[in-house]
Amino acid sequence: MLQPARAEVARHLEQYRAWERRMLASPDNRAVRGNFEDTGYTLCVLMGKRCAREAVDAAELYLNARHPRSMRDPCHPRDPREPTDRRERTVPGTCHAPSANA
Repeated sequence: MLQPARAEVARHLEQYRAWERRMLASPDNRAVRGNFEDTGYTLCVLMGKRCAREAVDAAELYLNARHPRSMRDPCHPRDPREPTDRRERTVPGTCHAPSANA
């Protein structure tokens, strides 16, 4: 699956937050509300979500993630049983890591 560039996600999230602040300051201003909704829609498309709140959450998780799978499964960015170091990998066909003598 293609993932958006982190710089693009950060830029659009920053724009969304700026328009959100402006919209909260003047909720009756239609131009501000329109720009706020447009930036929310852009985040939805960028993050593959149906509502702006989900898109913002996904963007924040994506930008703070250290493992590429975190965007696909934000609740479990990395399986704790998954080895993080090559030395921890198991020998194929076994359930145990290789011994130090192997």
